[in-house]
Amino acid sequence: MPIGLILLLVLAVLIYFGLLQRILDRMKMSDKLAIVFIGAMIVGSFLPNIPIGMGLAINVGGGLIPIVIALYIIVTSETSEEKVRAITASVITGIIIYIMGRILPAEPDSMFVDPIIAFSIVAGIVSYIFGRSRRGAFVSGILGIVINDVINAIGIVNRPIGTVIGGAGVLDAVVISAVIAVGLCEITGEAREKLQGGTSKVKIEKTSRDNDWVKKEGERDE
Repeated sequence: MPIGLILLLVLAVLIYFGLLQRILDRMKMSDKLAIVFIGAMIVGSFLPNIPIGMGLAINVGGGLIPIVIALYIIVTSETSEEKVRAITASVITGIIIYIMGRILPAEPDSMFVDPIIAFSIVAGIVSYIFGRSRRGAFVSGILGIVINDVINAIGIVNRPIGTVIGGAGVLDAVVISAVIAVGLCEITGEAREKLQGGTSKVKIEKTSRDNDWVKKEGERDE
């Protein structure tokens, strides 16, 4: 079974048991909606590709549904700044992955790691850096891979019938990239909150000591 489908099933189980509720809350997505999206991606990966003309088609699970998810999150973002940031991060991620594809060896067997995994990891990291939030990173992790696939599909000269956007392992890359992006945001966010909490605690303790000292000085003056 492809790694993307395995990850989707694992995520569905974690969501069902409430283990990802905090992340979903911060992304402002309900657990039911998340499971619906995951189910749609899984089922969509087995459906026939949808022709879109000029020798191109789009895969439902690897292309159409991820785009719908990303657009949903962009539309439901609270501020215009977050929307622009998510779109900008997506374009940057897509361009970087496209450049990687042009630079890396043409033969996948010549690489020490599967290109899908390599692209996914890089896309996840870039999405985290430029997305700057869980929602932004998640969107750019998805759209970055899809944008790269669109660029490659459109740029193929004399492309053969059956060139598919969102096919050929893109579902795997989309899922891995989004998971890495959100995971990095969650890890760094938790670390930042703990550091800030520690700093606040120190400040509170210092303030308390200062107040005690002032109180004692006042008592002496009396």
